[in-house]
Amino acid sequence: MAEIGRRLVHASGALAPASYLLGVLTWAQLGWILAFGVVLAMGLEFVRLRSGLEWWIYENLTREYEHEKVAGYALYMVGMAVVALAFPPAIGVPAMFMLAIGDPVGGYLGKGAATKSPVALGAVFVVCLLFALAFVPPIVAVCGALAATAADGYLLSIREYVVDDNLTIPIGAALAMWLGVTLVGPI
Repeated sequence: MAEIGRRLVHASGALAPASYLLGVLTWAQLGWILAFGVVLAMGLEFVRLRSGLEWWIYENLTREYEHEKVAGYALYMVGMAVVALAFPPAIGVPAMFMLAIGDPVGGYLGKGAATKSPVALGAVFVVCLLFALAFVPPIVAVCGALAATAADGYLLSIREYVVDDNLTIPIGAALAMWLGVTLVGPI
C-alpha cells in the first residue's frame, strides 16, 4: 500500500506544470511557489533529521534508506523548482512531467529492482518522449527523454552518496533539451 501511495504522491506533482498549462499560474509564479516549497521541505527535513521527528507521512511514504538522509520529496521539490526558475516553459514543463509521470511508470515496471529492465526503461523513454514532443522539436524531445531515462535507470553516486533521481530526472532532462535547442535552433 505504501508503494501505491508513493506513486500517487509522485504523480500529483503533475499538478505543478498543469497549473501553468491551464493558466492558473504564470511560469514565474509557479517558480516562486516551488521555491517556497523547497524552503518549506528543507525546513521540515532539517527538523526531521535533527530531532528524529517521525510523522505518519514520513513513516509511510519515505523509503527505508531515506530515514537518515534528505528524503526524496524534498529533492523532488528542488528539481522542480530549479527547472521552473532556470528554464523556459517549453523545456521546464515536459521536464516536470517526466519526473511526475515518467519516473513512477519506471518504478512500477521496475518493481524496485536495483537495475531496471529494458522494458521498464523503454516505457520511461516512451512516456518522457511523448510529453516532450508536445513542447519541443523531435530531436530535442529525444535528448530530454534519453536524459530522463538515463537518470531513472542509473544511480548517480557522489562520494558514496546516491543522488536521488527526483533531482536528476528533471534537471538532466531540462539540460539535455536546452542543449538540443542550442543545436537545433529556437523552439
